[in-house]
Amino acid sequence: MKSVRDCFLRVKKNCFKLIKYQETSTNKFKNKDRMLKSYLIPLCFWISKKINRKKPLIIGIAGGQGTGKTTITSIVSLILRKYFKLNVFETSIDDFYKTRKERRILSLTKHPLLMTRGVPGTHDHKIISNFFKNIKRKHFKVIKLPKFDKSIDDRCKTKLWHKVKSKPDVVIFEGWCIGAKSQDTKKLKKPINSLERDKDPNLIWRKYVNTQLKKNYKKLFNHLDEIIYLKSSSFKLLQEWRIIQEKRLWLNSKKKKNLKVMSKGDVINFMQTYQRITQNMFKDTPKYASIIFKLDSKHQINSSTYKKK
Repeated sequence: MKSVRDCFLRVKKNCFKLIKYQETSTNKFKNKDRMLKSYLIPLCFWISKKINRKKPLIIGIAGGQGTGKTTITSIVSLILRKYFKLNVFETSIDDFYKTRKERRILSLTKHPLLMTRGVPGTHDHKIISNFFKNIKRKHFKVIKLPKFDKSIDDRCKTKLWHKVKSKPDVVIFEGWCIGAKSQDTKKLKKPINSLERDKDPNLIWRKYVNTQLKKNYKKLFNHLDEIIYLKSSSFKLLQEWRIIQEKRLWLNSKKKKNLKVMSKGDVINFMQTYQRITQNMFKDTPKYASIIFKLDSKHQINSSTYKKK
């Protein structure tokens, strides 16, 4: 019978190598053994029991900026492939951002704030929905999916796009707003930060984003079989983690000439566009997520809750 200990011994070396690549000299991952044994390997056992060979299991991993969604997705994918021998495809909602040109048009026709990538309405939800539909078809065909380069704030050239060459057993779809729900329109009236107050006094941007959640993104998220939520304790903490992410982006990027890395002030301003939905998710997502991983101030998972269905 497969066990957590057996799995740990089999994947430890590969997982630690992956984690080391994510570290910087000033930002080291701690308690790696505990994270794997207590949380991520048990998660993989949970996923493996839900596999249906006739159609892919689509799992959403949600969490605020800097919660470690990409790292956790990579580790979970590695374990599922190496130990459980599953065909896993991992993708991020970030890869489906509209191009700069498309967001430019949105900013001119809808609201200037839509030039800033991030909120619902700045992704190409149709490509994502079509992808989820296509992988469930009986006769699978190779699928090409966009890839986004945050360092240039635009979509990569087509030749660099992701290729899904075979039907996956598991699709892991990660992103900060995965599973987010719309708010009652009345709650949009009171601005929650200076950006909403100064840049959206007539609620045009807020209403547009909320409508996207209510309609297009609701349909999109209905494709998900399960949602795993990484819950931090505060929005301020997310800002700190995102600043660390930007530093890592600078250190890891080879093309610094046209690099669009944000300063601390840029990050704080940028994350105001995320604040309303993120804080709403703090309250709502634990009610409907399949699993909640709570994170402490040091970026560590310190508890897990599995919901019974």
